[in-house]
Amino acid sequence: MTSRTFNWSRTAKSSLVKQHLVRPSDPITARPAQALNVRAQQFAEFSGSSESQDRLGHRAKEKLLDREFFLSLLSSASTKREARSYLARLKASPAKSSQESTEPPKEPIPGSLPSGVNLGSFYGASRAVYDSPVFRQDTTPTPRAQVIPERLHLALIKITTPQLLDDSVIKGVAKTLSQLVRLGMACCVVVDPGKMGGPAGRQISIEQANRISGAIDEQPDSKSFRLDSALSISERGSGQPTVLSRKMLLSVLRDGHVVLVPPIAYTEENPRAVTVSADDATLALTKEFAGLSTNPDPDEDPAVTAERINTLQREVSLDRVIVLDALGGIPAFKGPQSSHVFINMEQEFDQIEDELSQARNSISGHKDPSKQVTTEATYPVLESNPFSKFVNREVVSPMPPTAPAQSPAAEAMEEVLDGHLENLRLTQQALAMLPSASSGIITSPQEVSYSARSPKEAASDPSAVGTRRQRNPLIHHLLTDKPLLSSSLPPGRRGASNGGSSPFNPVSSHTTFVKRGMPLTILPNPYTHPWTAQIQPRLGLNDPSIDLPRLVTLIEDSFDRKLNVQNYLDRVNSRIAGIIVAGEYEGGAILTWETPPGVPDDGSEASAARMVPYLDKFAVLKRSQGAGGVADIVFNAMVRTCFPNGVCWRSRMDNPVNKWYFERSSGTWKLADSNWAMFWTTPGLVEDTQRFQDYEAVCRSIQPSWADEKSVID
Repeated sequence: MTSRTFNWSRTAKSSLVKQHLVRPSDPITARPAQALNVRAQQFAEFSGSSESQDRLGHRAKEKLLDREFFLSLLSSASTKREARSYLARLKASPAKSSQESTEPPKEPIPGSLPSGVNLGSFYGASRAVYDSPVFRQDTTPTPRAQVIPERLHLALIKITTPQLLDDSVIKGVAKTLSQLVRLGMACCVVVDPGKMGGPAGRQISIEQANRISGAIDEQPDSKSFRLDSALSISERGSGQPTVLSRKMLLSVLRDGHVVLVPPIAYTEENPRAVTVSADDATLALTKEFAGLSTNPDPDEDPAVTAERINTLQREVSLDRVIVLDALGGIPAFKGPQSSHVFINMEQEFDQIEDELSQARNSISGHKDPSKQVTTEATYPVLESNPFSKFVNREVVSPMPPTAPAQSPAAEAMEEVLDGHLENLRLTQQALAMLPSASSGIITSPQEVSYSARSPKEAASDPSAVGTRRQRNPLIHHLLTDKPLLSSSLPPGRRGASNGGSSPFNPVSSHTTFVKRGMPLTILPNPYTHPWTAQIQPRLGLNDPSIDLPRLVTLIEDSFDRKLNVQNYLDRVNSRIAGIIVAGEYEGGAILTWETPPGVPDDGSEASAARMVPYLDKFAVLKRSQGAGGVADIVFNAMVRTCFPNGVCWRSRMDNPVNKWYFERSSGTWKLADSNWAMFWTTPGLVEDTQRFQDYEAVCRSIQPSWADEKSVID
């Protein structure tokens, strides 16, 4: 554990847990030494009675479990602000129960009764008289207020082939599900037996559901419920399952149960149990929870239909779609990264799907020109994988076109890639039915189980390396709604924690965080018009393809300053390299080609060779900062697609974003006699003295264009 993380955990434990989550009377919240002294005193006081000892042991166990839970909670957050934000939501008192809100007011006791002494019903009428209805004439009864149930926040989880997982992994997953429920996130689990159908598939599904249910019930204050009759299917319809009873399903979830759903549906025409695909079961549940399973009546008023759907959607918020598969997250076969830690489905789904399909076709030997990749392109892709030497030798080595059969390793790799494709498509289809705030997680049950272990269990594991406790991906995503690792981090800085290969899965990868996301607009298109210093004519911000008022609003909201628009246009319009816009102007970047002072800007090749690629504005709306991956999406497009050979920018020394910049840059340099720091992603810049001096001169010479005319910008 690094010193920064260790110090933060101690501060969070003392200030946040003690303040928000634990009663002041709980001695276990004190410092460890004090807690041990208190426990010793209590043990001495109650040692005379075995009953007291049992009661003390039970209470101590509960307090230790609470402490472990909250420490695990805080260690899963990246920053104190994230933990404090979630703790504030957790601290809010729940709404009163429907029974309390609907209980009729009691009749007041007549004033003639004696006071000071409780004589029961000796004086006055009996309770039956007080509770009997009273009929009054010419009065209007007060209408009873309609009780609106509290919105249910839900995670839909699919566990693939749990029969292949050992008991310790199942126990770790069950512990995490119990913690999610305790944090206010109800859990509905679909048990996927794999490629097994018929009676055997149903039997394994039920057995594994019972196995997971038993592990959940062993957790403190946890309960589970196996729901066999959750789905129905029509033999004459589309063949897709539907939810049989929404009311029954929500009732069990609201009661705090972890609901386990085997992929079994009952036919409507001739009642019998049939095995359905676990992916189809997951999509059917997603559709029901999203309020989209109702079939509107053509004769019904559209306003009535819309109101009915809105009512269903207000009941449930499906916040997470989670896929637990031993394969882990989605691997990457192009670019420097070895896995996708964040996927913006709106922008990247087709590209990643083609990437996985091409890798599969290269293994199977299919000669589809549109999907085929060459062996030369495949070798460097797999070099970053720990299993690469074996794969290169056994899987993607050149094979004759007429090879009679594939090797077992090739067939195994095909199954792996097919599994990744299925997981990617499942999350894409599920998130397409949900609001943009919902997200998906693809990870391995082993990773969840390992990070759910207590510190004592982790310390006793001889295979554990280091002292840092892994963050649980499911708890982390619940607290932050962000990936475990930022997707814009260079691959060398991602580290090996919470990812990489392992004995049970040599080709596993980092946890993948998935958002339905937002479209990304890059002008000009770098694939057809690369961003070079020689390109003419240059794009202007007053181009019809750019919504200048929204762009200005984005910049002013992000920087919290008014922009001198005309002055800014006069400065940058003749030197725009391109513009990146995320979503509906939720984030963006303006990049320019800057000429160093003293170099003539005459359009010659010598002048173009000295031009510096410069990030002039990098902006994200305040409401989108820190969540949704907007900054990562824009930054990745800039350094991987638009300026793969490097770009530079500057930031004031006291800018709190500098840590984020520092982690993603290749280097930084403090500009002497100024309040500026220069950042760059250009490889080998320090060795090129002339280039470095040009970068520094440009960062010093940029003039601000703010309406307040202050010298401090950014």
